[in-house]
Amino acid sequence: MRTRKQELGDMNIIGARVEKRRKAIGMKQKDLLAQLQVSGIDLNASGLSKLEGQLRGVNDYELKAIALALDVSVNWLLGIEE
Repeated sequence: MRTRKQELGDMNIIGARVEKRRKAIGMKQKDLLAQLQVSGIDLNASGLSKLEGQLRGVNDYELKAIALALDVSVNWLLGIEE
C-alpha cells in the first residue's frame, strides 16, 4: 500500500472517510472507479486520489454515487453521523 506523499488538503470534507471506508471493505481504487463509472460518474484514478487527499472538490451527484458504492450514507461521508 502506498503512503500519501502530500498533506491532506481542504477542498472537501469527505475524502478521508471515502479512503477509510474503501480500505475497510477491502476495495481498491480501481474497483470504486468502476462502480462510479457504472453510475455515470466519469472520474479517473488521479481524480479519485485527489478527492481522497482532499485536494479536489466533490459535486453533489458524485457524493451520492460514492455513498451508494461504499454502502454508507451521505451523512456518514459528511461526518454528520457515525
